[in-house]
Amino acid sequence: QVQLVESGGGSVQAGGALTLSCAASGITFSGYCMGWFRQAPGKEREWVAAVTRVTTTYAERVKGRFTASRDNAKSTLYLQMNSLKAEDTAMYYCAARWSSCQGTYNYWGQGTQVTVSS
Repeated sequence: QVQLVESGGGSVQAGGALTLSCAASGITFSGYCMGWFRQAPGKEREWVAAVTRVTTTYAERVKGRFTASRDNAKSTLYLQMNSLKAEDTAMYYCAARWSSCQGTYNYWGQGTQVTVSS
């Protein structure tokens, strides 16, 4: 049974910081590409970042402000969010895909809410 559980969401003022975590179980964590996605009310889901064994990539809207990382020993994915803006308000999801970050992600967490007030 595969489970991805996000945590760390909450409310923060614009310009503040927040760190999200995603604890994975049921998969060989180090063998998966891990990704962060977000979805605001009434809007489509958008990709935020992806973390492989050797690279980390970001969407242009968060580049320079967000840092994604992984701890394979703890089977945990992280998203450090700095200089938060109101536009960052969304439900944040972590996802996993075997080996490659390209294509449809296989597993998804239930999400954690991030609310940024101006």
